[in-house]
Amino acid sequence: MPIEMPRGLPFSVDTWTPSSKRKRHHFLTHAHKDHCSGILTHSSYPIYCTHLTKSLVMINYPQIEDSLFVGIEVGQSVVIDDPDGHFSVTAFDANHCPGAVMFLFEGKFGNVLHTGDCRLTPECLQCFPEKFISKKGRDPRCQLDYAFLDCTFGRFHQKFPSKNSASQQVINCIWKHPAAALVYLTCDLLGQEDILAQVSQTFGSKIYVDKAANPECFQALTMTVPQIVTQDPSSRFHMFDGFPKLYERAAAKLAESQANSQPEPLIIRPSAQWYASGEEDSCVESQKKLRFNEAVRDQFGVWHVCYSMHSSREELEWALQLLAPKWVVSTTPSCWAMELDYVKKCSTGTQLTSDDPVWKLLDITVEAPPAADTSTRTMGPSPIVKRPTQIYAESRSQSVKISSSRLLSLSPPSNRPAVTLFGRARLAIKDSNLPSEEQVLSINNQPPLALAVEEDSEVKNENKLENKLEICVTEEQCQESVKEQKTASYSSIGSSRNFSETLKNLYRSMNVPVPRPLPSLVELRGAYKRNKRRIEF
Repeated sequence: MPIEMPRGLPFSVDTWTPSSKRKRHHFLTHAHKDHCSGILTHSSYPIYCTHLTKSLVMINYPQIEDSLFVGIEVGQSVVIDDPDGHFSVTAFDANHCPGAVMFLFEGKFGNVLHTGDCRLTPECLQCFPEKFISKKGRDPRCQLDYAFLDCTFGRFHQKFPSKNSASQQVINCIWKHPAAALVYLTCDLLGQEDILAQVSQTFGSKIYVDKAANPECFQALTMTVPQIVTQDPSSRFHMFDGFPKLYERAAAKLAESQANSQPEPLIIRPSAQWYASGEEDSCVESQKKLRFNEAVRDQFGVWHVCYSMHSSREELEWALQLLAPKWVVSTTPSCWAMELDYVKKCSTGTQLTSDDPVWKLLDITVEAPPAADTSTRTMGPSPIVKRPTQIYAESRSQSVKISSSRLLSLSPPSNRPAVTLFGRARLAIKDSNLPSEEQVLSINNQPPLALAVEEDSEVKNENKLENKLEICVTEEQCQESVKEQKTASYSSIGSSRNFSETLKNLYRSMNVPVPRPLPSLVELRGAYKRNKRRIEF
């Protein structure tokens, strides 16, 4: 499922929820159902998409109002008037399915590329403005601040054949089986009609699509490639539903032909999912890895061709090197962008300054104190928690885990209290609930108490303080000190006469006991000498 856009952005992309509905502008990259889920319930004007995408959406959702949509075609730029400032959006071909586009946003929030679902080939990126393309290892003249990237196959290290090459493999498989009286093509997914068109053109035959059994697919093909569709079941080529229960239905077709003493039909499934996810057992793993240039038959009699509408890891790495974005966010939870080599190599910095554009993205106001150290440590990859309330944002200079339930909750612009990725204390953001440095006074000539906010803690725990001290000394060194401390006990907060009233109130609110001062090094050294003399005597 697509992810929610951060609250610092005035638009949503491919999400239709109560949160995204509060955005002022909505964008739809393409018409696949997983990107349109909830559009009937939570859609609102305006929805920007291509005309073809709108028409395909209205096939699946005829109840939706046509007036909600605003057209934007490939290569077109639109300037949008927004209360927080004008911004422009440009649509680029996503090389995914008919009508699919990527959106490039340019405004006060920075330069944001949202790819939607895409296959980023060299041909696909040629249409990008030169100012966003790096050359000879140098950053682009106009660098992308954020790239929301389709990482569906970001963990797949093998090289995908091109779409055209995969279509040719389907045709070659058909040529190699001339005795097959029927050819079933599992190309019912929007984006696979190019295979049907090439098969129809090569063999001079139309494709039979059962309108009654699969009306949505029939209407979509009638809209995109109407010249190849027929309702005549005597055609050699039949559309075959991919899901559900593909293998059970394939086995039934093969058994039926055998029972009737007919030639075995040819069942072809063009998809990268079988190669990437390992749907079958390991007996064909070697075939999957070695045979990307021809069809492979599995144990159920289905022939597989690696046809992908998403980028492989190699293509993603190449595209990131070319675009060189500062931050990368995976839009698909199956692969986090921090696993990509580009992100690992470029996430080596340690500085996150108050003027970093990430704060605008998250709609956070940061005040940088004079001569304050705002450096933060780089956080390495964390264990993946597959929850819809989390995304992973990776930067060329830092890698940060962002909790959407706290920071990415979507709402209109308002005066919200400053909450940061790393806690208030780390970036020295002012908070009226905490005392200033002047209020934290020295007590009995002891150093002032340092207050720290634990990193990445829940908001409800931010008002609590855990103060844990562990002193490791040898048994001989602390024997005397332990005896002296046995009679002493931790004082309760309210009974300490030496504390100022401000500090008392602070500790009462946190309910944290205050330890008595630890023995000084002089006392420990004296205890050690006394113990040594006793041993000598």
